[in-house]
Amino acid sequence: MTRYIQLQGHRGARGLFPENTIEGFIRTLALGVDVLEMDVGLTADGQVVVTHDPSLNPDITRAAGGEWLARPGPMIGSLTREALLAYDVGRIRPGSAYADSFPDQAPHDGARIPVLAEVIGLDPEIRFDIELKTFPLHPEWTASPGEMADAVLATLDATGAVPRATVQSFDWRGLRHLRARRPDVTLSWLTRRSTGVDTRRWWDGPDPSDYAGSVPRAVAAEGGPIWAPEHHDLTAELVDEAHLLGLEVVPWTVNRPDDMRRLIGFGVDGLISDRPDLVRCVLDAEGLTVPLARSGPGIIRAG
Repeated sequence: MTRYIQLQGHRGARGLFPENTIEGFIRTLALGVDVLEMDVGLTADGQVVVTHDPSLNPDITRAAGGEWLARPGPMIGSLTREALLAYDVGRIRPGSAYADSFPDQAPHDGARIPVLAEVIGLDPEIRFDIELKTFPLHPEWTASPGEMADAVLATLDATGAVPRATVQSFDWRGLRHLRARRPDVTLSWLTRRSTGVDTRRWWDGPDPSDYAGSVPRAVAAEGGPIWAPEHHDLTAELVDEAHLLGLEVVPWTVNRPDDMRRLIGFGVDGLISDRPDLVRCVLDAEGLTVPLARSGPGIIRAG
């Protein structure tokens, strides 16, 4: 049987299209991924919207008159859904560090921050990896982890998308809340070495030192089933350990072909990437299955 590597498009395909937008997600589906990865927040009127930052990002946001925001803000949680629609997030600010990082991103003027239900409605078969964006070091920035988790769950239930969704977070409080309420929701535990001395706050208690330094053991103790580490933190030995514990390993954010090949060699179960087009080329060269390309509600061609 041919080994299968799940391909997740990070924020759609941020390296190619405007991040976390309907326009970007549609073009990512046409390119061909297994999973649309995205981030969510809550508006002042309780709408679950697909956006990475707790406040409007001046590197990708223009006001109604077309002018770039001068600084971060306002906070997503301070705006109603209707107010949020005034902002255009379809282009990177020229000359910004963001623009230097993603020079191949094609703009789409007029793109708005969508609600989660809109993204789910794009395709009845595609899977979704939804990151709860809450910040234990800055609780004032967003809704509480439980409130955000409940709002996402309500959307998944209303759209019938629970079987096709994974919920992930660096802030493990929201994931524990979901595990207690709805054990049928698939969870993915995001980790990064850079949380350092603040790990106990991000994980709401545990620390790798409680598990002899083993992050996979910490994730397994939470019930898994998916560990999503920063890819620089991974070794082949850690992947083997995670698999022995019954975990799937899906690292982020893997944008260089050399890293893709290295991680595939380690035995990872998936890759989260801003450049799914490059992942597809690597998968094909390695003789691995390439995801089917999609358009709207159906598959349109093989990859």
